[in-house]
Amino acid sequence: MKLPVKFVVALAGVAALAAASVVYVVQAKAKSPERQTADATVAVDSAGQVGLGEQGRLLFRNGASGPGYGNVASVPVSDPGGPRRISSLTCERFYTVANGGLCLAKDSTPMAGAVARFVDAALGEVKRVDVPGIPNRAKLSPGGRMGSWTTFVTGDSYSTPGTFSTRTAIMDRELNELSSNIEGIPLRIGDVPHRGEDVNYWGVTFAADERTFYATVATGGRTYLVQGDNTAWNARTLRENAECPSLSPDGKKLAFKKRVVEGDVNPWREHVLDLATMRETPLAETRSVDDQVVWLDNDTIGYSLPRGNGKESDIWAVPADGSGAARLLVPLASSPSVTGGLGKSSS
Repeated sequence: MKLPVKFVVALAGVAALAAASVVYVVQAKAKSPERQTADATVAVDSAGQVGLGEQGRLLFRNGASGPGYGNVASVPVSDPGGPRRISSLTCERFYTVANGGLCLAKDSTPMAGAVARFVDAALGEVKRVDVPGIPNRAKLSPGGRMGSWTTFVTGDSYSTPGTFSTRTAIMDRELNELSSNIEGIPLRIGDVPHRGEDVNYWGVTFAADERTFYATVATGGRTYLVQGDNTAWNARTLRENAECPSLSPDGKKLAFKKRVVEGDVNPWREHVLDLATMRETPLAETRSVDDQVVWLDNDTIGYSLPRGNGKESDIWAVPADGSGAARLLVPLASSPSVTGGLGKSSS
């Protein structure tokens, strides 16, 4: 087991990334009635620029084929299926808070792995960290000080716990300090200190205090939800069978995927955990969600689901209290986050 290395990362020069103003209409593929993908076209707002300072925007990775595929895009939360603005910033995962963002992308250099880019409100790069592996998860703390990303270092699937290898980093931007691999953080399973060669972490989510985090750890063929402290540098398990946690804006609940079926066919169902009572609630979305979901507000969960062909995905939303039904938000899109919540009226 490799211990995390904390080191100072040099500040990269600010490089403004101009937003693309491309006009096109993309034909949606593989329309499936049960997925409600009724939209035949995806329209683009060529006059608007993608920015993170404008409230009430839903940010995501554009999955519509053609110019701008894979780039960060946005729509109004009041009209998520409407015309989208598309930037020139290409990411595999993107997340935004507090007028800044984190873009986890494939490096353009062959065999170079990935790159984590912290960007400002205009999507200009303010810090860059070269990262080994294949991009998988990216998250920022509510205030934007802390960032985290997960990559697969072998490219394996993690459908079976213990059969894959991940590398998860945490970056403290205020101290300019990077924990490049957190698998060596002192861990307690229950009340017992635990060390193992097979320890893997992924899917970090941060609390508002800019030090507490939650994540998944796998060891001994089991997965656990852990609570960690980046300042005290320790972690402890809270429960078993909880993956890819996401903390609600009010800090009271965690959304997570729970394995409900053994094997690789529809193994997960999304749940919400009340941190005060440790009571879990299954959500109305019964399809298997293999994503680290986001909270669009304190009452609504957003996530991406692949279409039947497996090559395209859409962003969906579902109430966080187990009521209602899943609804399509943005077709041909993934990796959602918001600059301000959807609000009660949209739940």
